[in-house]
Amino acid sequence: MITYEYPLNEKVRTLLRLEDLYERLEYFVSGDDPRAHHAALCVLFDIVDVATRADLKSELLQELERQRSVLDALRSNPAVSVKSLNAVLDEIEATAAVLLASAGKFAQHVRDSEWLSLIRQRASLPGGLCEFDLPAYHFWLNADAAARRRDLDAWLEPMRPIYNALRIVLRLLRESADPVQAVAHKGVYQQGPAGRVAQMVCIRVPRQFACVPEISANKYALNVRFLHPARDERSQVYEQDVAFSLTLCNL
Repeated sequence: MITYEYPLNEKVRTLLRLEDLYERLEYFVSGDDPRAHHAALCVLFDIVDVATRADLKSELLQELERQRSVLDALRSNPAVSVKSLNAVLDEIEATAAVLLASAGKFAQHVRDSEWLSLIRQRASLPGGLCEFDLPAYHFWLNADAAARRRDLDAWLEPMRPIYNALRIVLRLLRESADPVQAVAHKGVYQQGPAGRVAQMVCIRVPRQFACVPEISANKYALNVRFLHPARDERSQVYEQDVAFSLTLCNL
């Protein structure tokens, strides 16, 4: 199965982008090759650019508090495992406390470093980080891999509270509804109003179908078209029935 997640508001869109960037950053940091650590630093700069466009810390704290209140009200529900509920609540409270204690603006340590700021500026230029452009950066890339990893971990550590918080919010969002099985007849699926607008649509498609979903949604309808994943021509509707899994996620 291939999973496609489609955010339906700007907040979820930002969280999904950041989740993807953080996961790529941790993957590249774990390697030893200088090119992996170069990629890690470029991704770190992307995280700074995406996360500073909104008051992410405040929004995440508000969402964690809202989820804590919602989950805490489930204690009297006999169908809910108290042990599992307490574990989630403890995780939310611990993560919110660390996030609240993080001082200053997000990634301020990256902006305050002249060395990192110079690399960040040059990284925005195509081919701007060649060895003749920044010899000091070239020297760092040729240092011991463990030393580079320590530097990367040090730059990443102040940014982890945001990552830990958004992972909880996205996990709760993904678990907020159960998937239903649906069929797109001749590549097209439509669903009428389902109350409030979902925050994210999750579609899982068996790999045997050579198609990708195109989604549009509002409070009145959900429309899904499956298209051929054409690369050299305009995409066309996949004119076969497509059985897929659909989840409308909403916190």
